[in-house]
Amino acid sequence: MNRDAALASARPAFEVGGQAQPDLAAQLLSLDIRDEATGLARCEVAFGNWGLSDGAVGFRYFDRQLLDFGKPFAVKLGDETLFEGRILGLQASFPEGSPPTLRVLADDRLQDLRMTRRTRSFADQSDADVARQIAQDHGLTAQIDAAGPTHRHLAQVNQSDLAFLHERARAIDAELWVQGGTLHFKSRRDRDAGRLTLAWGGQLRRFDVTADLALQRTEVAASGWDVGAKQAVRATAGANALGAELGSDESGIAILQQSLGARPETLAHAAAASEAEARALAESALRLAARRFVRGHGTAEPQATLRVGTALQLDGLGLLFSGRYIATAVHHRFDAHHGLRTEFEAERPGIGRA
Repeated sequence: MNRDAALASARPAFEVGGQAQPDLAAQLLSLDIRDEATGLARCEVAFGNWGLSDGAVGFRYFDRQLLDFGKPFAVKLGDETLFEGRILGLQASFPEGSPPTLRVLADDRLQDLRMTRRTRSFADQSDADVARQIAQDHGLTAQIDAAGPTHRHLAQVNQSDLAFLHERARAIDAELWVQGGTLHFKSRRDRDAGRLTLAWGGQLRRFDVTADLALQRTEVAASGWDVGAKQAVRATAGANALGAELGSDESGIAILQQSLGARPETLAHAAAASEAEARALAESALRLAARRFVRGHGTAEPQATLRVGTALQLDGLGLLFSGRYIATAVHHRFDAHHGLRTEFEAERPGIGRA
């Protein structure tokens, strides 16, 4: 089987309101599902909208009986779910010389958080406590597993709940995502999105990768003022903050030190209120930069199990670039010419040792 045939053989299925809708699969024209670690999952699907409906030829889906605002909408590949959310928009196209189409625009439940903007404060609470409160505000079950300091005061100032929670997640090296009706808020290193091995020339069709020192720092410092103790606080983070995450690779931090010398950075945008908060900020910022040392973008055969956070073992890429990556963005695409394929972005904090 050639590559195009392998890709075209996979065709997604659809559920609306929890019920399978084979008619939608038959009318599918194109599909675009995007999920990123820093946002919400989105889905755009185009269906043919002209044919036999209720015994007459005409528009198939304009009666809003099947496709309507707020309805649960899911895309599946076999038993695996590619997307689960709710319909937020309907877009019609009436092209010259071609039948009309209807495009469904759907977002996952993080859209609720994005559409809610507030100004409020949290006293003597951790970031995990804040995540629980926001989940409760939106009727979501909370799955929380993120370590972090207790803050004397946190302010949400004219921010959406989604932006504020992403901000808090970055501060303690955590990630958030929604699955069904559950909001997950977990430390990056504790997120288990499964493992997947892809080899170039096999299921990995294409991969472009760059190792770049531009964003690397040999040390990150965070400082602030402890009001209770009436003293300045400061914490620094170095290469040891990566822990076992680096494995046997050579980090961008070490290569920067060897090739260009020390490149420290002090965070100027955040004022820590305790030493624990300063340490969390410094370590999170250093890890965020370190993981961006090696970044790649690839295309694979349809992979329903490839999700944001998946640990990818990429083989066949040579001594420097073969190894373990973490998926940071996933893009499932379908059209009549190429069929279904999975594109992804991935990163790692080091390269193989020469």
